Amino acid sequence: MPKILVIVPFALDAEGLANREKQQKYVQLDSDTELTYRPVTAGPTSFMSPHDWTLMDLAIFEAGLSAEDDGFDAVCIDTMSDSGMAALRSVLNIPVVSPGRASMLYALTLGSKFSVLAQWEPALPRYKKAIVEYGLEKQCASVRSFDTPPDFSALLDGKEEKVFPRMLAVARQCIEEDGADVICLGSTTMHQAAEFLAAELPVPVINPGPLTYKLAEMFLSLGLKPGRSAYPAPVVRKDALLHAMLAGGAASEGQKEDLT
Repeated sequence: MPKILVIVPFALDAEGLANREKQQKYVQLDSDTELTYRPVTAGPTSFMSPHDWTLMDLAIFEAGLSAEDDGFDAVCIDTMSDSGMAALRSVLNIPVVSPGRASMLYALTLGSKFSVLAQWEPALPRYKKAIVEYGLEKQCASVRSFDTPPDFSALLDGKEEKVFPRMLAVARQCIEEDGADVICLGSTTMHQAAEFLAAELPVPVINPGPLTYKLAEMFLSLGLKPGRSAYPAPVVRKDALLHAMLAGGAASEGQKEDLT
């Protein structure tokens, strides 16, 4: 039975975690595949600046350190930022899949140019940075936002009537004005809109979270995992240090909440 750990990039409660788990209904997995969702211990409250990106890398890295020892066969990271991916690949000997680069590369198996649909303007620098780092500037038709602040817990629940038409209008701009022939949803927090957009648009729509689950299954079935030449192992692992740092951070955050 393949066991896949899905690392959720925020320290969510049970309700927030359940909203992330709903991504499973958008993909047909093997009947014996088991997904386990694990939130990070502590991390940023938003995701819009280098400050946040650095904390997210650390948070996701710490959350996945024990994945192999815990009996998981693969890891999926539940954010388009690919935070912590490279670091986890350097310490784990199992597949580590993240949806950012994977979505963009998979889009290029379906078309020649893709656009990324982002939630709001403050998120755009992160996408543009990743596209440059991945060398995909020529294949990216555009990055556009539908100008809605993200809710990392409730996601798009309750916003369908207001937000879905806005997403559709921006996606059509990507196609008609920018020349995109594939749309990549810019966040796993948008998964509820994937079926609606796919039914309304004349081009494929990539739903990033479910894509990673299927890619993890494929890597396992083919016996593939990241290579050590690209992701060398550390000379000395510092797992205890990382766990202590994040535990201390979580305790500090809890103390601040108690004082407010």
